[in-house]
Amino acid sequence: RKRQRYVEKDGKCNVQHGNVRETYRYLTDIFTTLVDLKWRFSLLIFILAYALTWLFFGLIWWVIAYSRGDLEHLGDHSWTPCVNNLNGFVSAFLFSIETETTIGYGHRVITEKCPEGIVLLLLQAILGSMVNAFMVGCMFVKISQPNKRAETLVFSSHAVVSLRDDRLCLMFRVGDLRDSHIVEASIRAKLIQSKQTQEGEFIPLDQTDLSVGFETGDDRLFLVSPLIISHEIDERSPFWDVSRGQLERDDFEIVVILEGMVEATGMTCQARSSYLADEVLWGHRFTPLLSLEEGFYEVDYGGFHHTVPVPTPACSARQLAAAAARRDAHLYWSIPSRLDEA
Repeated sequence: RKRQRYVEKDGKCNVQHGNVRETYRYLTDIFTTLVDLKWRFSLLIFILAYALTWLFFGLIWWVIAYSRGDLEHLGDHSWTPCVNNLNGFVSAFLFSIETETTIGYGHRVITEKCPEGIVLLLLQAILGSMVNAFMVGCMFVKISQPNKRAETLVFSSHAVVSLRDDRLCLMFRVGDLRDSHIVEASIRAKLIQSKQTQEGEFIPLDQTDLSVGFETGDDRLFLVSPLIISHEIDERSPFWDVSRGQLERDDFEIVVILEGMVEATGMTCQARSSYLADEVLWGHRFTPLLSLEEGFYEVDYGGFHHTVPVPTPACSARQLAAAAARRDAHLYWSIPSRLDEA
């Protein structure tokens, strides 16, 4: 059975919010709402914001000219209109664009004999500046979002379980394809698995932390070359009692999160990926990528996802630790007995 992912390999979260009744909350933070919209809707709102304000004020300029009788005295040089050379709605619309965008062609210009026009000119200049600042700010933030920076942060396609210093470890590899680095990079890992409490409560998609070096500071990465992130399976690990056979039958997902600041912009960037149970290879190890050349180190990303099988016990980490303890105890008691025989 194919398991539904909580987080896709590209970092997209498969969670949709339904039956949200308090939709007014989105409007209280309209700036973030506009930034989060898809590009086609953002561009549509960007165009409508300018077009509607131009049309609205153009209509008001036309109403002022019509109410004053300027349209009835076209060509009458003895008549002082509110706006010179405004002879219809189209010219009023063009004058509205010139006023709000401060183009100022000079053909249509407001006169000093129109106080209501002067007030409207001030109002449109102020409101136009606010619309311009708001919409340009939204587009700038949307363009400069660091989401695309995460495209060059790569995770290995599989995670592996093998021995490291006689301890079972769960490992995966991360790398950065750009020459500009991620500053203050940190890594986290979560185990997503449904569970049932002792009281009978069923918790779907329960999240459990997987230690990847928080206590020792190993979760802080200097991501210049690809790194292998290791989770030591000890008594605090949720995989403490998991053997190879049980791993193949289990249903879980490991979500890994890489965060840091983009060196070029200073913005925070986050990249995510996940591993299902069938994407965790027991008894494998990642192949080396780094080689020393003349005057520099070279990283071969062609083998970034490659693993090789290595001898690894199929028992759980608890059983491996118990066997090691019995072996050490046997060695401890066998030394005095051998001395007595001697």
